[in-house]
Amino acid sequence: MGADNHVTLLASMIISCYRFGMKDFSDNMRGAAMMTGSMIAFVANDAFMKSLAGDVPLFQALFLRGIGTVICLTILAYALGQLVFHHSRKDWALMILRALAEVAGSVFFLQALFHMPLANVSAVLQALPLTVALGAAVFLGEPLGWRRLLAILVGFAGVFLIIRPDSDGFNIYSIYMLCAVACVTLRDLSVRRMSAKVPSVFVGLIAAFAVMLLGAGVTATQSWVPVNATSAMQIGGAMVFIVFGYVFSVAAMRNGDISFVAPFRYTSLLAALVIGWAVFGDWPTPLTCVGAGIVVATGLFTLYRERRFAQQRRLSPRLR
Repeated sequence: MGADNHVTLLASMIISCYRFGMKDFSDNMRGAAMMTGSMIAFVANDAFMKSLAGDVPLFQALFLRGIGTVICLTILAYALGQLVFHHSRKDWALMILRALAEVAGSVFFLQALFHMPLANVSAVLQALPLTVALGAAVFLGEPLGWRRLLAILVGFAGVFLIIRPDSDGFNIYSIYMLCAVACVTLRDLSVRRMSAKVPSVFVGLIAAFAVMLLGAGVTATQSWVPVNATSAMQIGGAMVFIVFGYVFSVAAMRNGDISFVAPFRYTSLLAALVIGWAVFGDWPTPLTCVGAGIVVATGLFTLYRERRFAQQRRLSPRLR
């Protein structure tokens, strides 16, 4: 079977999961399962990329993974009727902004991932609901009560427990991880201003294409490192899992109530703990576990408060 047939088969499998998965479950349970699956897939992608450290240069790995990712997402977008290029200037500007944030976030994240334990990296990422809520209040004017603000501050304290600036383990890669969180926050905030008419898979395709272009551009200035069979399988695994992760995350947000589905994002931390221990022999320190617990708890509280505000706005549109 040729390479094109392999890609077509993979895209067909993804579409089948996207459209027909778990018919016997309720919308909420289907959404929760999809979100859990997407988080596990993203962590598996991270594990494959981390295993390439020292064997394949970062940008060469990004380029090679990007080729397969772009092909799969293009086929998927076409099959779903979402390969649409006619959008407003505002939406294109937001897509480009999101793509740039994705590129910067990917570089910072992978630099940190190559040099930090998988569970630590995943634990810091759990702060995203906190940073997005704060960013939405500061830059988009969304309401932020004192309870959620206090939860955000406590959550940031949990992040500092994870990276511990006063410890020997704090280094440039810890700063890279914080930069990655800032970039991903910008990425997610840009989506909030995007028209609902812009297809989700198309947005992901633009970002994946931008990451691939960055990898290609930097790789062109460096010496090409031969890729052995093991590295090729690792890159292929990363490509497959990142595509599944993205598609499942989109499907998750379209099945069930967001307030019910969103907390299942935190299953990524459990997946990172298990995979990090099983594959790399890493287990976080007690302080890191405490910090991760604080971040998760405050994130869940923030999601709960957002749900309450959404319900109140539906009952009283004038409420601020």
